[in-house]
Amino acid sequence: MATAQLAARVSGKSPEGLTVGYTDEGSGPPLVLVHGHPFDRTMWAPQVDAFTPTHRVIAPDLRGYGESDVVPGITPLSSFADDIAALLDHLGIERAVLGGLSMGGQIVMECYRLFPHRITGLVLADTFPAAETQEGKRSRNAAADRLLAEGMKGYADEVLDRMVAPYNTEAAAHVHRMMTAASPEGAAAALRGRAQRSDYRDLLTRVSVPTLVVVGRDDTYTPVADAEAMHAAIPGSTLAVIESSAHLPNLERPGAFNAVLRDHLDLAARAVPGPGAR
Repeated sequence: MATAQLAARVSGKSPEGLTVGYTDEGSGPPLVLVHGHPFDRTMWAPQVDAFTPTHRVIAPDLRGYGESDVVPGITPLSSFADDIAALLDHLGIERAVLGGLSMGGQIVMECYRLFPHRITGLVLADTFPAAETQEGKRSRNAAADRLLAEGMKGYADEVLDRMVAPYNTEAAAHVHRMMTAASPEGAAAALRGRAQRSDYRDLLTRVSVPTLVVVGRDDTYTPVADAEAMHAAIPGSTLAVIESSAHLPNLERPGAFNAVLRDHLDLAARAVPGPGAR
């Protein structure tokens, strides 16, 4: 585990840069994994363990989460994407497979909008490409206000059974710890930024790299129907539905998730040779 000083990319912020915590383990083709809200990079622990024998696995803490600096206010998805590009630069990585879950998947779509030439494959897990509705904007901003006023615990208690299926108790404990440890200021800034996100549905029709769309069978935040629509929009994509899991199949059913991810990485390696090890 490490931290890096990245160039400041938020207008009006101090010039000394942003400290970002990240995991960088293994060697081989780079695989970058982007966590969701309100989590941190430890949500990818089963994938780091599984793939470091064959890949260089990078899992950053997004700004506002984990060991990364908290930037209050509004964090648009473009700022998260810029941070990922800066981290790739810092690590000397030109191109990588990029995967994300939930908000992380939306950040991955923003990365593909901004720098598709650096991406050799996509993993879109339990995520949704449409812009926020007016009601959704009100709801996200109200949730941000609540986090600032009350902290994370009440929110974490309420959403836990939708994040993780109630029958996956071990994963639920990990997820609850991540949520309650998150910074209310960082989480609120991310919620406000997501409320302003772009509509990525047209972008998905132009994706030209191997793409895996994966979803938990019992996910109610981003149901299977949403994943099926993304799969239909993305040329040549693969759809995987992970049984006995909800919004975090990578933690709830890591064996099944890792199996479809490994197949996808093999496909990406054949389609577009990676830049190799460090």
